[in-house]
Amino acid sequence: MLVPIFTLKLNHKINPRMVAVGTFDGVHPCLTAATQAGKKVFIHNPHVRGQKAAAHRLTQSSQDSDVCLLNINQTVSCLAAGVLGPNSVGDTLVVGSQTNLLAYDVHDNADIFYKEVADGANAVVLGKLGDIPAPLAIIGGNCSLQGFDYEGSDHLWTVTGDNVRSLVLCDFTGDGKNELLVGSEDFDIRVFREDELVSEMTENETVTSLCHMYGSRFGYALANGTVGVYDRSARYWRIKSKNHAMSIHAFDLDADGVVELITGWSNGKIDARSERTGEVIFKDNLLSSVAGVVEGDYRLDGQQQLICTSVDGEVRGYLPASKELKGNLMDSAAEQDLIRELSQRKRNLLLELRNYEDNAKSASDTGGMGVIPANTQLQTALAVRAAGPAQKAHVELSICTPNETIIRAVLIFAEGIFEGESHVVHPSTHSLSGCVRVPIVPPKDIPVDLHIKAFVGGKSSTQFHVFEITRQLPRFSMYEFTAETAAAPPSGWVTFGISERPQRVVVMWLNQNFLLPEGVDSPEVTFTSLRGGGLLSISMAVAGQVTVRTDDVDLAGDLVQSLASFLAIEDLSAEADFPGYFEELQTTLTEVDEFHSVHQKLNAAMADHSNYIRNMLVQAEDARLMDDLRSMKKRYRELYHLNRDLINEYRIRSNNHGALLACLRSVNQAIQRAGRLGKPKNQVICCCRDAIKSNNISALLRVMRAGTASS
Repeated sequence: MLVPIFTLKLNHKINPRMVAVGTFDGVHPCLTAATQAGKKVFIHNPHVRGQKAAAHRLTQSSQDSDVCLLNINQTVSCLAAGVLGPNSVGDTLVVGSQTNLLAYDVHDNADIFYKEVADGANAVVLGKLGDIPAPLAIIGGNCSLQGFDYEGSDHLWTVTGDNVRSLVLCDFTGDGKNELLVGSEDFDIRVFREDELVSEMTENETVTSLCHMYGSRFGYALANGTVGVYDRSARYWRIKSKNHAMSIHAFDLDADGVVELITGWSNGKIDARSERTGEVIFKDNLLSSVAGVVEGDYRLDGQQQLICTSVDGEVRGYLPASKELKGNLMDSAAEQDLIRELSQRKRNLLLELRNYEDNAKSASDTGGMGVIPANTQLQTALAVRAAGPAQKAHVELSICTPNETIIRAVLIFAEGIFEGESHVVHPSTHSLSGCVRVPIVPPKDIPVDLHIKAFVGGKSSTQFHVFEITRQLPRFSMYEFTAETAAAPPSGWVTFGISERPQRVVVMWLNQNFLLPEGVDSPEVTFTSLRGGGLLSISMAVAGQVTVRTDDVDLAGDLVQSLASFLAIEDLSAEADFPGYFEELQTTLTEVDEFHSVHQKLNAAMADHSNYIRNMLVQAEDARLMDDLRSMKKRYRELYHLNRDLINEYRIRSNNHGALLACLRSVNQAIQRAGRLGKPKNQVICCCRDAIKSNNISALLRVMRAGTASS
């Protein structure tokens, strides 16, 4: 059995997902984490005992002689340690908050840079990206990505679909250069080559953690307790737990030359899973929820240890397996669990065999009653159903048999549609028939595989045959085909050319992605959205000019990307106009300017009040030393009132900052949407950023309409 080689108990509680190991002096690895109490980061260095920290940000902990505390003065939202400076001896500590980013030299106890980041920092990673020569500290915030070098210069800025929750650098494309993998709250894992989006994978929950394993393979964790492994854009395996995955890390724990996926869970469990199959090869338990899983040569013996920390400050270190345990880390208790599992499986198989024998005997005794016909099969159909008096709009899945058999129960497994990812239908006894209809409401426009299992048998059967079938739900299934409509067409549109492409190719794409009635063989179609009721029309001119009309800019982007992917077109020259959306964006940009102006005024007022407080404190202390108690009380009363005013100003400032973040998020998402409308995305984003920097709203809208700032 693999046991910890060291165990520590630190007197500091640790924030989940904010743990790192850094070699800040180039020699000694230090465990670094954000503390739950106060706005501080602790640095545990057991190798240089008794060394007193200087002043500035870094101070000695009064609770642990091995711990120094780094004062951040803001609530820490993320941290990382790694090489940032080109000629630096040790690692740099990077700490992010919702308003600032600090790069700190722990060894010299000095700030490297301190930057204000308007979009906040939810996740941070250090390393080289693409062809950028210098290592970067890359932060993901409010729908945006930024990368800073050692001097604090901004070398990377782009937008992503939603708030960023996780980042990792990985050679995704196999070209020898790192790409940036971004997990966000809109359930997507996006891959960026510098500021170019090269791939997207859609999951069914917020992507909370990512880790690089080797090559193009990486692990991921979701907010619903799912962990798994991808190789490029293909998912290898995944498992789902009722607990939450707090941290994942790649480490070769069984010493077989291939890393395992190490997961720390909210119930304190730690497990190591094979990167090939997801099978558990090792597990242990901490006394409280896991805060982070990292690695480092913490004993300075030349071997990397797997270091697991809990939120209560418990730390355990594990060495890779010895030769005796190589490839076999499970202890006798785990072997007993495996034996029990195999015994249960054996009992289930014997029961199944007995059921088959009983069914065969019953069939022979009753002349074949209860045995279903040999031609029995499941037939499935999908249809769009609009909202009615007693039902919501939905997609109806019909599951039928072609003869007199009945369907006793149906189990449907589908990611992201049903709560718990599965749905069971048990028709009542008096309504048993050979057809079952299941309403399905996809929350997003993504293709979903429906894995269907149905219990089929005769009306008097007590035992049933299990039929399995898989049916794909098209991406845009929540749009009902409309033959004629008197409603006004949508005011928003995007148009692009696909020259030398026959209309039948677009019809093929329509049939693959929509639920069309039979006989539709023209690219001139109109749909009604079952979610919002808005109209969507798609048309194609003889010259190959495709026009999409909708007031939903997200839907327009999804349609353009889907058609471009189907036709294998990388860049589309497109023009777009969404008057209602652009008007809202113009209002938002005006609000951003107003919030920035208020922010600057509040900062100036707080600075003036701070100077006033300093002078008043000096006067109060002077009065106390001169035994002028009347003047001293007067000054302290004034200080009390001024402090109350400062607290109220802080609340106003906090509310203003929250509103500013919401507006900036809307702006970043607008830029992201513009990049999805078919034009070269990098060009659009760069032009949009230049327009925002110069506060040129008209140029920004021109870029979104035509892909360029030139009129």
